[in-house]
Amino acid sequence: MGPIAAGVLQALALIGALAIVHAPLGTYMARAYSSPKHLRVEKWIYKGIGADPETEMRWTAYLRGVLAFSFAGVLFLYLLQRVQGVLPGSLGFDSVEPAQAFNTAASFVANTNWQSYYGEQTMGHVVQTAGLAVQNFVSAAVGMAVAVALVRGFARAGTGELGNFWSDLVRGVTRVLVPLAVVGALVLVACGVIQNFSGIHEVGQFMGGSQQWNGGAVASQEAIKELGTNGGGYFNANSAHPFENPTPFTNLFEIFLILLIPVSLTRTFGVMVGSVRQGYAILATMATIWIGFVALMMWTEFAHHEGALRIAGGAMEGKELRFGVGGSSIFAVTTTLTSTGAVDSFHSSYTGFGGGITMLGMMLGEIAPGGVGSGLYGMLIMAVIAVFIAGLMVGRTPEYLGKKIGPREIKPAAVYILITPALVLVFTSLSMALPTPPNSMLNPGAHGFSEVLYAFTSAANNNGSAFAGLNANTDWFNTTTGLAMLLGRFLPMVFVLALAGSLAGQQPVPATAGTLRTEKPLFTGLLVGAILIIVGLTYFPALALGPLAEGLA
Repeated sequence: MGPIAAGVLQALALIGALAIVHAPLGTYMARAYSSPKHLRVEKWIYKGIGADPETEMRWTAYLRGVLAFSFAGVLFLYLLQRVQGVLPGSLGFDSVEPAQAFNTAASFVANTNWQSYYGEQTMGHVVQTAGLAVQNFVSAAVGMAVAVALVRGFARAGTGELGNFWSDLVRGVTRVLVPLAVVGALVLVACGVIQNFSGIHEVGQFMGGSQQWNGGAVASQEAIKELGTNGGGYFNANSAHPFENPTPFTNLFEIFLILLIPVSLTRTFGVMVGSVRQGYAILATMATIWIGFVALMMWTEFAHHEGALRIAGGAMEGKELRFGVGGSSIFAVTTTLTSTGAVDSFHSSYTGFGGGITMLGMMLGEIAPGGVGSGLYGMLIMAVIAVFIAGLMVGRTPEYLGKKIGPREIKPAAVYILITPALVLVFTSLSMALPTPPNSMLNPGAHGFSEVLYAFTSAANNNGSAFAGLNANTDWFNTTTGLAMLLGRFLPMVFVLALAGSLAGQQPVPATAGTLRTEKPLFTGLLVGAILIIVGLTYFPALALGPLAEGLA
């Protein structure tokens, strides 16, 4: 079997597996977030944190819960890193420096998991498990909670109440993420991913010397790393490391974990608003973009005129032989179209156009299918924009799911889509204009610019992957990417919840002959077109200076 056929078969197997689990898992999550009952362990948690899960919240109270919990997470994780040197299980590592500790705390709480450090040389067992792994669960649960609040905004009428943040947060962890992560970790352990708390030990003899590795609870962290679209690896090589991702099967399984919840949440959305066909329309939009990006990536990484690349069967530089071009391409597209950031290959070594595809995937807002929770609410924001555009074209007041989209609704949606591009482009331009930050670039010219553009695109979109080549462990990049991650995570949530509150306060309007049928293929096409046009107009000049210039050179 040729490498192209193998890549296509992997993509088809992945689509088939997701098609099987999409409906049952999505329906289960809808019931989990709608159930009036609380599990015993959930009652213990509510009592411990002093929360009343029965209290309904308006959008402002819901937002306060999100921000307060996340601020506490940043503070706790920052302090945990700063005292690492005196903690047991530190493996002899010193406490993390302030700028890097802030960057890492902001990164993991914002569900970004950007890492400007070598994981196996910086973080001990306590920080990895009690700090980073815990945030992998709760930061994902926060995103899911905000998505569910927006869905309730569409589903409810005549009330500004969106549910209870603490109940949604706890249920996301106890009923969804923990059970799935346990199953995922057991599969990974069975397939060779390590799971231990061993110290540093020497491995073999290499060119007259030895190599040192430390163990860790890798399988359990790997499972929630992918499942929660987090992305931060136990080791610097991330999912290219054989301790994290040893075989082609685990590679495909990790991609499956990345896509599992974002894809299934479209079913959750359809069930909660009372029309599964609306969920299928959103899923079709996500699938169209994902399949198109996978096809483009495989084409650009397989199709070469250079002799060495033809002999290798594709652009193999920076890719693992055990995964090949096909598996690496699917992983790269999936991780950048979601907010995962895990990598099984060196994105900087992709072709010019291939590197541009990974950047464009993040620039879309990571909505195909996007991060856990954030992908769904990002896509619903784009759906609101699309129906507004359609309403302008035909001269009618736009409606979506029976709710009118007027100035009060379109303003937060419009601000939402402007926040992330502003962060990316402002921080990138400052980094290129100031005298010191460009010194962090490994490469000159278009590729060096791509390193900086990718870094801030990844940070502001809460992805966390790196183009590599850029020395991001400096005060400038630790501070600015940390700010980009926090602002890129929580500012959009403000406007998502404001929109949800406005929608929940409306009474539904009956559909008429002039109502745009948003469950039809026509709307899916309109939504795909609106996404590509808006993103293209926003980012094309920056892409032209980086990956497009490199690809055409």
